[in-house]
Amino acid sequence: MKDCVPHKLLTVVIPARNEAECIADTLRDLSEKLRSNNVPHEIIVVDDASLDQTCQILTALKSSIAELNPIQNLGPHGFGHAIICGINAGHGDCYVIMMADQSDDCCDVIRYWNLLNQGYDCVFGSRFIPGGKTINYPWIKLRLNRFANTFICILFGIALNDTTNAFKAYTTEVIAGCKPLESTHFELTVELPLKAIVRGYRWTVIPTTWTNRTSGVSKLKIREMGSRYLRVVIRIWIERFRKKRC
Repeated sequence: MKDCVPHKLLTVVIPARNEAECIADTLRDLSEKLRSNNVPHEIIVVDDASLDQTCQILTALKSSIAELNPIQNLGPHGFGHAIICGINAGHGDCYVIMMADQSDDCCDVIRYWNLLNQGYDCVFGSRFIPGGKTINYPWIKLRLNRFANTFICILFGIALNDTTNAFKAYTTEVIAGCKPLESTHFELTVELPLKAIVRGYRWTVIPTTWTNRTSGVSKLKIREMGSRYLRVVIRIWIERFRKKRC
């Protein structure tokens, strides 16, 4: 492990589209956890063309959560575009990407921060290793998830069995080293970690907890995303193959 200078600021990027029913609880919980653990932070919530009251709720929360910076994604819309918009607006020297729907455990953000400060370039969460947990994961999505992640594990020969999970942490060095980020939707969740691995950054995996949303509607459309994921995976595998040939 490299000698490391402690990080100065954590940027948490949260994409939000029509999350009025849950965004306030997510942000209050996250803010309380980060403050109580003395993590210097900013929270960037990217409103990705919401049609409900998400924007108004974010504006109102600014008065009670000083670290909150809500922004609008005015460019092309989609999960990947929203994440990139949030990253570009951040000022931290490390980033955590998490969801707006309370599915990710805020306590795991603290663990990510601590491990980044131990010298890792990336910290990946897995819900499917000892200590990991899923609560009310839809049966069909779970089967498809395990198939896709097993395929990625075998193809890349890596011990990361939850690549498709968005909830991960990166230093700014990694973010810069993975550019250009080309994914427009949820396939960004595999583009970032696979590029980081193939390009030689130091990474580790920890067990994380995931809870299915109790309000709102999931934005992930499985039928639309299958081919997008596959294109990204194959493109990065080709990059890996070429590196090994050199």
